[in-house]
Amino acid sequence: MKHIVFALCVVLAALAFPVSAHGQEQAPFRLAIARLTHDHVHWIFNRPGKSDIDLVGIHEPDIALQERFIERYDLSPELFFAELEDMLDETAPEAVAAFGSIAEHLEVVEAAAPRGVHVMVEKPLAFAIEDARRMRTLAERHAIRLITNYETTWYPSMYAAQEAIADSAIGAIRKMVIRDGHPGPAEIGVGDEFLEWLTDPAYNGAGALIDFGCYGANIATWLMDGEAPQTVTAVTQQIKPDMYPDVDDEATIVLTWPHAQAIIQASWNWPFNRKDMHVYGRTGYLFAPRGTELRIRQAGDAEEQVRLFEQRPAPLDDPFSYLAAVVRGEVQISDTDLSSLKNNVTVVRILDAARESARTGRTVVLE
Repeated sequence: MKHIVFALCVVLAALAFPVSAHGQEQAPFRLAIARLTHDHVHWIFNRPGKSDIDLVGIHEPDIALQERFIERYDLSPELFFAELEDMLDETAPEAVAAFGSIAEHLEVVEAAAPRGVHVMVEKPLAFAIEDARRMRTLAERHAIRLITNYETTWYPSMYAAQEAIADSAIGAIRKMVIRDGHPGPAEIGVGDEFLEWLTDPAYNGAGALIDFGCYGANIATWLMDGEAPQTVTAVTQQIKPDMYPDVDDEATIVLTWPHAQAIIQASWNWPFNRKDMHVYGRTGYLFAPRGTELRIRQAGDAEEQVRLFEQRPAPLDDPFSYLAAVVRGEVQISDTDLSSLKNNVTVVRILDAARESARTGRTVVLE
């Protein structure tokens, strides 16, 4: 009964706002959350100064986890549902954001798509290509948006690099070296629920290979204008088997195209957090050491040109604002965009092949 009353309140609140795509005030975007076990979920509760999102429901069966979030963020217990389908039916969200394990992404799409509810998942879309294809089929059949969120999507340096490449500032791409990771999930103190599934191959697919290899696969596919690589070769190690006995903590993935290659270095062994990349072209190179800085060097030049950037303009600075804008048709998403379904199905093809390559010690050729 409490959920029925809560749903009615949500509907009445939505009706109180004028909705228009032509400059008038719109109702806040109705967003639901599926699970709280991914630490990135805290992003939605830490958006000071933004009122564009109305959180209408949270699916989380773990009562203890519910209580921690209720206390930490002063949430109403009425927001919580033990069953995903009940939450979707009773709150009627425009979209649901998945913050559970990677393996649970499919079940979120299976529940949301037939109800016409759009979906955003945390990176990666999936780790098994069969799951990714099933999710794509559901999204296309029910005409929903299915996007994947990466932290690096909101880095202005990424777009400055892409623009420089498009303007032939460094010539045709020859090599990309993309590094992502941190000292390890336990070492940086992630939540217990997050650590539990992140180090379980049944729920995460692998360790650092999936957790951070997906960033490089996503960015490399994007910079290659959506073209999938021809080959995938991966090597993984357990440098800390006492801490991570079931998954890799060190991974290197090599992707090849006819005239370019990408080296993706994914690690839970860096001495500090990092998300950076070098892109080498025929006549120069780009280095993005952080989200707001890009360095460019041309052949024959002795010094780098350093460019600093401000955050991207709203709604392109935040995954939730972006999701709302895409669903409401205010922002167009192309097949090659970092968040797009097509890009991220290719990412899963790469990750699936990388797992197979690491397992067999052989290069995998993508058809």
